[in-house]
Amino acid sequence: MTNRHLQTPIMHRVVEHSGLVFVGGTTCDGESLDMAGQTKEILAKLDTYLAQAGSDKTKILSATIFITDMNLKPEMDKVWKEWLSPDTFPTRATVGVADLGGTTLIEIVVTAHK
Repeated sequence: MTNRHLQTPIMHRVVEHSGLVFVGGTTCDGESLDMAGQTKEILAKLDTYLAQAGSDKTKILSATIFITDMNLKPEMDKVWKEWLSPDTFPTRATVGVADLGGTTLIEIVVTAHK
């Protein structure tokens, strides 16, 4: 059975299937924030989205992070390491991209289990 949560005009933010939880690309609303601020806001959203599906950050299996400036990666990494315990770090890829629209610096996609 597939469960879908938090419908937007173009997608569901969270989809559950066979015990897996897929969270679509998540950005922050406060685009005037710096990399650390945008990352914190996104991670707070992920906490909410995962809870909606009966999961949490300790159950994240994989993350793909898109950032517009690889020079800002250390700021993102610092917030990421504060949010997660090292023993629950998922697999992760950080990808440099040319543009995420507006002043968005970062977008995160995660897959977790229930």
